[in-house]
Amino acid sequence: MHTRATFSVSVILCVCAACAALPRTTTSSAAPDSARIRADVAYLASDALAGRGTGTAGLDSAAAFVARRYAALGLRALAAGFLQPYEARSAVLAHTGGVAAVRTANVVAMLPGADAVLRGQTIVVGAHLDHLGTSSVGALDPEARDAIRNGADDNASGSAAVLELARLFAARPARRSVIFVNFSGEELGLLGSQYFVEHSPVPVDSIVAMLNFDMVGRLRADSLIVYGVATARELPMLIDSANAGVGLFVRGVGDGFGPSDHSSFYTRGIPVLHFFTNLHDDYHRASDDAPRINAAGEARVVALAERVIRAIDARDARLTFVRSAAPAPVSGARAGSNVYLGSIPDMSAPDVKGLRLVGVRAGSPADSAGLKAGDVVVEFGGRAAIDLQSYSDALYAHQPGDVVDIVVVRGTERVRVSVRLGRRG
Repeated sequence: MHTRATFSVSVILCVCAACAALPRTTTSSAAPDSARIRADVAYLASDALAGRGTGTAGLDSAAAFVARRYAALGLRALAAGFLQPYEARSAVLAHTGGVAAVRTANVVAMLPGADAVLRGQTIVVGAHLDHLGTSSVGALDPEARDAIRNGADDNASGSAAVLELARLFAARPARRSVIFVNFSGEELGLLGSQYFVEHSPVPVDSIVAMLNFDMVGRLRADSLIVYGVATARELPMLIDSANAGVGLFVRGVGDGFGPSDHSSFYTRGIPVLHFFTNLHDDYHRASDDAPRINAAGEARVVALAERVIRAIDARDARLTFVRSAAPAPVSGARAGSNVYLGSIPDMSAPDVKGLRLVGVRAGSPADSAGLKAGDVVVEFGGRAAIDLQSYSDALYAHQPGDVVDIVVVRGTERVRVSVRLGRRG
């Protein structure tokens, strides 16, 4: 069993020893390397790391692996052995393990800027390293019980993207300094990123932008979602220009808030971008394994991100931050609801009037009712569904066992189905 002592002593010593032994890597290909991405995801999402749960030996091993890679690139450690230790406290831990807190750490490395004037400003490139481990809490396949949930897409893919960007920028540094950070505790409530901004190794007001990578390993039909495009006035044009050399179908969403680590930075007045290749049927399930990752597609996401970072860095002036109101909190009834349909929303279609489904889970109430990928839900239980928010409100107004009518647009037809809602878990 992993203990606080083994984390604070053995892991840090292991990382430091490995860092001292590794030579600086200076070579770089001109483009992101899909083979490196594939290999990094394969290791981080291997059974040997047991799903990288926060406070476990598997996550400690993943952190040591990332730290060794940063050391090999010649990046600068901002803490002992590239680790930023902290104590993760979460109600989830108390519920699942009967402990109030566990020791864990973010992995943090800096590449100093090449410009003597601008190197005091910082761009943060980050992704969470943790996943669910063997816990069924938060999992969408609780019937799998204590199966290892390797989290290949969520979020070994994002961590691999950050490692690849570190390699590219180490070979050709930016004018500004770049901090590469792999957060722990994201699945417990953005704990690592919140700790980072509260104990930042650089002044928070020196951070000009934060780019977050969470689930970037399942690119389909060249379609990429980028959240946060409205958090600075210049970002939409910068992204469009950067994408001209990559050719993805980018769906920009303005919001800088969201259930991932960029939100911790946006609340501190920092422009953010969150790269995301959409939900899929393996999300938070034991089936999210490395062979399902589209490494070539992820390399294209990394290529776009590199161009965006360099475009931000090419500006002499900082981005113009745009503040928006925080979303309304989820009601207690909705947050605690266990009603289950089994629909998978298409997050890349915010302009569709209704909620487009990218799929339905096999054997779910949605599947039994005949709902299909591509259906656009426009009415749920007699209430209009015009977007994800109104759809969710309509769903969570019901209880497991309720029978409701759902109206979808399928092609050119309106189809009405009746479904008995299930109970999650």
